[in-house]
Amino acid sequence: QVQLVESGGGLVQAGGSLRLSCAASGSIISINRMGWFRQVPGKQREMVAYALGGGKTNYADSVKGRFTISRDDAKNTVDLQMSTLTPADTGTYYCNALIRYKRGSTSDQSDVWGQGTQVTVSS
Repeated sequence: QVQLVESGGGLVQAGGSLRLSCAASGSIISINRMGWFRQVPGKQREMVAYALGGGKTNYADSVKGRFTISRDDAKNTVDLQMSTLTPADTGTYYCNALIRYKRGSTSDQSDVWGQGTQVTVSS
């Protein structure tokens, strides 16, 4: 009943910038946490940044000062502005959100993942 669709990945040179966007759709009542994770082959998926309702944000130490997360609750979107990229930022980036949605006459809550978008930073 709900889904996340990401866009904005691609290939960039080290030192460059990229902006990822994610839009939630469906019978959404509210979104608690909304953020980004990344994964490289052979490693666990790791949190990059997330934003809670009310404006509180959290970043992985490796991206602090370089990445900025922003969400638009009116549009159910979250963006990740990535700057000063390094090859270590290469990976598949997944949007994630904890969404409460309408389910028949009641509601339910689900931890939803996007399909992933590839970010490749060349040296």
